Amino acid sequence: MNISRGRCLLSDLIDKRGWNQSEYARRSGRSQRTISYFCNDERVMKPEDLKTASMLLGCKMDDLYEWDIK
Repeated sequence: MNISRGRCLLSDLIDKRGWNQSEYARRSGRSQRTISYFCNDERVMKPEDLKTASMLLGCKMDDLYEWDIK
């Protein structure tokens, strides 16, 4: 099985919540700059960031990225 990570969906999920990146950053305890890096695919979220996002946004960790599974 070949799995590759695609686009980060954090920005989409933040928008669905009605928040902006600054609000999400405040709630997550991460800097707004770091959240911007994640949302713009400039950095990959660590497992701790994935778990925090899933708890704050009410989703599964798998929902935070597009996945290509072959």
